[in-house]
Amino acid sequence: MPTYYVDGHVHIGRSSSGQSVKISAANNLTVEGILQEAMVRKGLDIIGIIDAVSPPVQKDIRDLLAKGDLEALHGGGLRYKGKVTFFLGAEVEVAGPHGGAAHFGVFVPSVSALQELSLWLACRQTNSALSSQRLTTGTAEELATLCQELAGIFIINHAFTPHKGLYGNCVNKMNDMVSKDLVTAVELGLSADTEMADRISELADFTFVTNSDAHSLPKLAREYHVVSLTEPTFDAYKYALLRRQDQQIVMNVGLMPALGKYHRTACRKCGNRLEKPLLPCPTCGSMARVKGVWERLLEVADLQEQKSPQHRPPYIHQVPLEFIPGLGQKKREQLFRAFGTEMNILHHTTLSDLQSVVGHSLAQMIEEARTGQLMVTPGAGGRYGKITDVQLNAQI
Repeated sequence: MPTYYVDGHVHIGRSSSGQSVKISAANNLTVEGILQEAMVRKGLDIIGIIDAVSPPVQKDIRDLLAKGDLEALHGGGLRYKGKVTFFLGAEVEVAGPHGGAAHFGVFVPSVSALQELSLWLACRQTNSALSSQRLTTGTAEELATLCQELAGIFIINHAFTPHKGLYGNCVNKMNDMVSKDLVTAVELGLSADTEMADRISELADFTFVTNSDAHSLPKLAREYHVVSLTEPTFDAYKYALLRRQDQQIVMNVGLMPALGKYHRTACRKCGNRLEKPLLPCPTCGSMARVKGVWERLLEVADLQEQKSPQHRPPYIHQVPLEFIPGLGQKKREQLFRAFGTEMNILHHTTLSDLQSVVGHSLAQMIEEARTGQLMVTPGAGGRYGKITDVQLNAQI
C-alpha cells in the first residue's frame, strides 16, 4: 500500500486579499503559498490547513476551485494541481471546566461541510474570521458531536503544551472535557513524543500524530507523519487514524522533545529555566512560572514507565534542515537544487550524496540530524531548545 507524507496542522497568515487570519503567522502563509511550498520545496503529499474555515480563506478556496487549481475528491478532501491533497480544517479554542483552555482540530471532508461548520462557529465566536478563536458558548463535547455529524475528524491539538493543551492546561483525564469516543486522534505537539505520552494509560487506544503547527513557510514539516493509504483522500486518512481497513499511521517524525519551546519549566518573568520548579527563581526571585511539558506529564502520568500498545508506530526523532547549525539558506538551496524536496533529502539521499554537495562536516551533521543523534540544550518558557553538539544521545 502506498505511503504519504502528512503535515496536518498548518495555519493561514493572511487571505489572498490581505485580510489577517492568524495574527502571529507570516503573511505569505496563504492557501496557495502553503500548497506550493508543500509541493515544490517540502515534498509533502497531504496538508491539513487548520484555518480553512475562516470566511476569507473559504473565498480563496472557491477561487482556486473555479480556476481548476483545486478539485474535489470523491473520497473527500481537495487536490491541488493533481499532486497535493488538502484537508479543510478549523482550530477551535474551548474553555476548560476548571480554568485554562484547549485547542481542538476539526477537519471535514467537503466544502459544503466546511460551510456548515463555519455557520455553527459564527454564532459562537466573537470573530470567526480569525484563527483559533474561543467558543463564547458551547463545549468541547458539543463541538466534537457536530464534527461527528459532519463525518469529520476530531483531534486534540498539541495535547500537552502549557498554553492551550488539554492535558497541559485544563484536565488530568480526557473525559473531564470531551468524551473519548468522540476523539479521532491525539496530536503530541513539539515538546512531547510517544515515549512520554505512553505513560498515560488512557491514551493506549488512540492514534498519535505529529504535525508542525506551522506559523511560517519554513516551519512546514518541522514535524510530520507518514501514513499508509489506499489513496490520499479524506476518508482513507480517517480510516488510518481509526486503524481500519489495513490503513494506518506507519511513522511519526518529530523534533527531539527538548527542542520544543515548552519542554521544561521556566520563570514566567525572566525566562530562566528552573531546575527546581517549586522554588523561587534564583535569577529574579519570582514564583511565577510556565510549567514544562516534561514536568506536567510527570503529574498526569499513571504509569511509571512507557507502555506502548501494539498498534503504536515508531517515533523518529529528526531535526529539520532549518535547525541545523551552519546549514544556512545558501547551503539549503544547493541541497534543494541537487535533490529536490526536504523529504527527499531527509529520507532518501545517501551520506556520500550529501557530501558531494555540502562537504563532509555538514553532511555528517545532516546525517546525525535526520536520525536524532544531536546533543540539545532544552527549550523552556517559549524559547526553542538549541543544538549544541553532535552526539549519539540526546536524552534530557
